[in-house]
Amino acid sequence: MMHSMDSAAVRDALVILGAAGIVIPLFARFRITPIIGFIIVGALVGPAGLGSLTDQAPWLSYVTISEVEAIEPFAEFGIVLLLFSIGLELSFKRLWAMRVTVFGVGAAELIGSGLLISGALYAMGQNPVGALGLGLALALSSTALVLPMSGTKSPVGKAALGMLLFEDVAIVPIIFFLGAMAPMSQDAGLGTLAQTLLLSGATVFLMLIGGRLVLPRLFAQAARTKNPEIFLAVSLLTVILASLGTAAVGLSPIVGALVAGLVIAETEYHRQVEVVTEPLKGLALGVFLLTVGMSLDLALILQNWWYLLVAVVGVVTVKTIVTGLLLRASGARRATAAEAGLLMASPSETTLIVLAAASSAQLIQPSTAAFWQTVTAIGLTITPLLAMLGRWAARRVELRDFDEALITPADSGERRAIIVGFGRVGRLIAEMLERHDLPYVAIDSDIDAVTRGRRDNLPIIFGDVSRPEILDQVDLDHASAVILTMDDPVGMVGLTTRLRNARPDLKIVARARDADHAAALYKAGATDAVPETLEASLQLSEAALVGVGVAMGPVIASIHEKRDELRMAILEGGGLDRKPTLTTQRLRDLKAD
Repeated sequence: MMHSMDSAAVRDALVILGAAGIVIPLFARFRITPIIGFIIVGALVGPAGLGSLTDQAPWLSYVTISEVEAIEPFAEFGIVLLLFSIGLELSFKRLWAMRVTVFGVGAAELIGSGLLISGALYAMGQNPVGALGLGLALALSSTALVLPMSGTKSPVGKAALGMLLFEDVAIVPIIFFLGAMAPMSQDAGLGTLAQTLLLSGATVFLMLIGGRLVLPRLFAQAARTKNPEIFLAVSLLTVILASLGTAAVGLSPIVGALVAGLVIAETEYHRQVEVVTEPLKGLALGVFLLTVGMSLDLALILQNWWYLLVAVVGVVTVKTIVTGLLLRASGARRATAAEAGLLMASPSETTLIVLAAASSAQLIQPSTAAFWQTVTAIGLTITPLLAMLGRWAARRVELRDFDEALITPADSGERRAIIVGFGRVGRLIAEMLERHDLPYVAIDSDIDAVTRGRRDNLPIIFGDVSRPEILDQVDLDHASAVILTMDDPVGMVGLTTRLRNARPDLKIVARARDADHAAALYKAGATDAVPETLEASLQLSEAALVGVGVAMGPVIASIHEKRDELRMAILEGGGLDRKPTLTTQRLRDLKAD
């Protein structure tokens, strides 16, 4: 028993759990992303790190991973679960809506980047077929790293998801193409490829039909037990069987996982499946990132650092430019194209698979494969840094794109209201002002909100109101009122103070989260602060009174009286000396100004 507990597998499991439970939280205290944390730990505990010193210090075997190959299946399972969870977030309708991105931009990005990289390698002396295999391998991007950082709902996430879906499907044709180009496989390769693709298509079709018939009943039986362990077991059984099914016919296992997720996404059980599989997915992805770190040979990196630097920068540059240009051509905003281009710039975990296929087909030398495997590992390591650089570049592009929007769309000197924040609340206020023919201008730092508003020909500008010059751009001196609606309680109090100091006579109407926030806004100088919680209570009271038969006139009068009582209570609770001047201000008063 003691011997089995001291086995290499148990020690490796302890290292993995120690990394997930101790080291990664420690990194989080220093604001190091878990992705980089797992890769750093993998480099330290791998064969090229502390593992190379176990002969001199045997005790290091307890804090290093000795059998990297033994944990690789679990690492691959992490990628399978990631694609399964992506499928859960999708639907067939949404996937069909993304067809242009998947088969248009995705195909063009893979082929364009692959050909450019291949051409550069061919010019440097690589044989034509080997250069093409390397180019296609390096053109792939990491599903396991990109999607957790981008999500699938934002414009960047949607663009990345579309391109990555095509790449995941294209892996199999690429590998078969390389096999067909092998010196001993020239005759049978294309026929085998066509047969495999036909069989793969039939398999996926049968999985879609069978899944729709079987899975709802299977999960219904699991749900009746009210046992989360059984629900987890059924979920894992589904994803494993689907992965094995596609792997059996030559497709990547991740395709089966994606199909299983898509089918479950159409059922009422998809949220529960997502919840029960999330912890296991996170741990398995952590193991995958550990294996990426273990593949980093520090001695090789130090010996060839210049060539590796040139290779990494070259691949990242080509993919960034190609992806960005294609997204712009498809209609994406420049900020989205810039961020997605950098996010998709590094190679993929599947690059390692394609490199192994090219090497086994004798299209590239083993030393060449080892060099580009190191480039891939470095690229995966810097992916979070590229994501940060992409977000920074997107913000810079947004500011440059909207420089012209910093000029107020209304005539200088016109008295108008200024709405700060153009979300749900700000847009509703704008509609009411328009209904009463009151001029206004809105300001928002959310580029998507500004874009939607300008598309509707609304007087909205892009700007950060924390910068004093932005308020000067909207002619604060001639504003009839400033209406604060942004969802930033602390920033709203500071802005109210600045506005009151700049214009002692200015009417400042602010949205407050609760009574305490309203008191702080009054103290900062707000003319009127409207607590959302109290207003919701008043509306509910109004509906209740009308519902039990009270006439509308007395109801409205009593609601107004109660509102004024609550305002006075807030003021007294806030310890203010002055009383509000806009307790019952109406839109007609603003119009009279």
